Amino acid sequence: MANASSKAIVRDGKTISQSPNGCPAGAQMACLVEMRLRTNEGARVIGRRPLASGAALLWLLARSPALAQRANRLPRVARISTEAPLAEMVGPDPINREARAFVHGLRDLGWVDGRNVIIEHRSAEGRPERLPALLRELVDLPVDVIVTGGTAAALAAKRATDTTPIVAIGPDLVALGLAGSLARPGANVTGLTFYAGPAMLAKRLELLKLAVPAATRVAIVRPRAVPGQPNWGPETAAAAGALGVVLSVAGVDGPEDFDAAFAALSRNRPDAILCTESPVIIGNRARIIAFAARERLPAIYGLRLFADAGGLMSYGTDLAETERRAALYVDKILKGSKPGELPIDQPTRFDLVINLKTAKTLGITITPSILVRATEVIE
Repeated sequence: MANASSKAIVRDGKTISQSPNGCPAGAQMACLVEMRLRTNEGARVIGRRPLASGAALLWLLARSPALAQRANRLPRVARISTEAPLAEMVGPDPINREARAFVHGLRDLGWVDGRNVIIEHRSAEGRPERLPALLRELVDLPVDVIVTGGTAAALAAKRATDTTPIVAIGPDLVALGLAGSLARPGANVTGLTFYAGPAMLAKRLELLKLAVPAATRVAIVRPRAVPGQPNWGPETAAAAGALGVVLSVAGVDGPEDFDAAFAALSRNRPDAILCTESPVIIGNRARIIAFAARERLPAIYGLRLFADAGGLMSYGTDLAETERRAALYVDKILKGSKPGELPIDQPTRFDLVINLKTAKTLGITITPSILVRATEVIE
């Protein structure tokens, strides 16, 4: 007998107990899911045919996580940073330039936070040892995609899950062991690299020499030995020889190494410094830029955020644009693509940004021959 909140109807000669929402009392879940799918997608209901029964729908949902996700909850996208202040990452228009580019990139693709997707922002805020716990929390939520920035976050994400799709933004993902190849990463990782190979160091050296023609001794600030990071290769050695420049290395593997590196640079003063775009350099950019200003050392960096923060010059990719492209990967994964089948995106555009305010402070005159090459000049 039907309860007080249901009613009895006759269908095909049989009496069926039906709840106020119009669903059979014994198949509430399946019926509600089917109703939701019809409401959201009109006639596009599982091959344009209504399912034969609630049991069949439940069977299909069990075998299709993506369909179950649409039927039961909004997809969740996690974006985790190693260093950005969390307060600057959240909201519809984040203060952080890279976070803003990612959120706006998703919005341009039709994914609006709180409407049809939930963006879970997390940050270790300069303490990479917090990354494993943050990623365990995200995996346990669960989330449907994890977007990571930098080597430490990407490696921590891979250790945390081998099933949740990961879109990693960082250096050479293949050399780091996160991907099988650029064309077919495999497993649950794909992403975007801002590393264009050792030849990029040679190009930066050429630009630095154009800006500071008198420079004959250049120190490269980089990790001593980190897999997947830019290295001093034959291209850079050849460029140095052609330009009449003697190279040296100031090795830094962690924040604790910078004081000693700065002291060595002060003792054996080079004419200029060249910085790679490795995570330890990015995470300590304020210290490096302050040191270069204090010592009145011209410097060129690998990412424009250094020039934005007061560095003299940068030549390389724009991380904000990389984050915007990462939104495309998230869009594809949420629509059913497998991360391991999405080729890793490699940079094709490189920006030269020159900070004329810093040049004036250092007493350097940037000649027209290099200014005309600049993508942007900060005055």
